[in-house]
Formats: sequence, structure tokens, C-alpha cells
Amino acid sequence: MKDEGVIKFKYNWKREPPMSSELISELNEWRDKLYKAGLIGEDAKGIGYGNISCRLEKNTFIITGSATGSLEKLNAEHYTTVTAFDLSDNSLTIAGPIKASSESLTHAAVYETAPVLNAVFHIHHPALWEALLANLPSTAPGVEYGTTAMAVEIARLLSDPVVLEQGIIAMAGHREGIVAFGKDSDSAGRVIDKWLGYL
Repeated sequence: MKDEGVIKFKYNWKREPPMSSELISELNEWRDKLYKAGLIGEDAKGIGYGNISCRLEKNTFIITGSATGSLEKLNAEHYTTVTAFDLSDNSLTIAGPIKASSESLTHAAVYETAPVLNAVFHIHHPALWEALLANLPSTAPGVEYGTTAMAVEIARLLSDPVVLEQGIIAMAGHREGIVAFGKDSDSAGRVIDKWLGYL
């Protein structure tokens, strides 16, 4: 898709110093594994893909910043906090050293819909994407990433206890795009490892 990596939401960004948090360290451990496995990275056209987040409070979460997919190693300067969001208005309020990932609304939809979930990993993997499309519920094919429509689709799927239990969704309208989720970072990572077997 020609608009991969493009931020499609409205945002109010308050630039703030990097946050010091154990959660960032935990996220970074998984981010390193996902990057090494090629599940987060940069495509042949130089466009970064993949992002990860974890919940701080009810509807507040830490997420990797925009345009960080291509970076091998991240530090606190590459994470930011979504402090508020409105899915119906396609808008976010952000506080941190960097703009939030273009997939932030998808993460927000997970946190708003499922209070039991506290970590979301968005990865790309063509073979796994096709396997998930063939075997599990997925978002509608015409729905693009980073949009209110995608947030609505994610919320629709997570209202099904079976989807909530399986912990993974293929984004049919976002080629190779997969969302895994869990009660914490380890749980989200283990869902991916269950399917791939090499994290």
C-alpha cells in the first residue's frame, strides 16, 4: 500500500522528556526479539513496519514512536505515551519525546474494548498472515490500518470471547499485518511464538 507508515489520525502532541519505566525495559526485550526475527523492521522500499505497546492505566499506554520500525535498537527516546484517545473522532493526545506510531488507534481499540489486555504487538509476517486468514476470524478486507474503521473492526472481533482467548488477529486489509495481545508483554509474545515457534 502506498500509504504504509503514514499517520492517519489527528493528534495533540505535548513534547516531553523520555519516560523512565520498567515497562519500557520489558517492551524493549520483546521488541529486540521481534526485530531480530524480522517481525518488526523495514521493507524493501525503506518503510518501517511493526510496533508494540503496553497499558499504563485504564486508557493510557506506552507505544513505540512513529518511524522507529527500521531501527535495530530502541531506547526510552523512541517510546511515547498516549494519554487520551477518541476512536470516533480518530484522535489522540500524546505526551513524550516522539510522535506515536501510525497504528496507535488499533492499540487504543484493544485497550478500550478489553480491560484484561495490557500489551499489544503489531507485527508483519506473510506466511503467518495467510495462515491466520485461513483459520481464524480477521478484520474485514476493505479496512485499512490506522483508521477509525480498523479500530471498530478490532473492537468487533474482541467482543468474541474466542478471539480474546486466541490472542491474535490478522488484518485482512493490511497485507502481512498481524495484531497479538495479552495480559502482559510475555503473554503477547508467547502467542506469536506459539504460531511461529522461534522467538
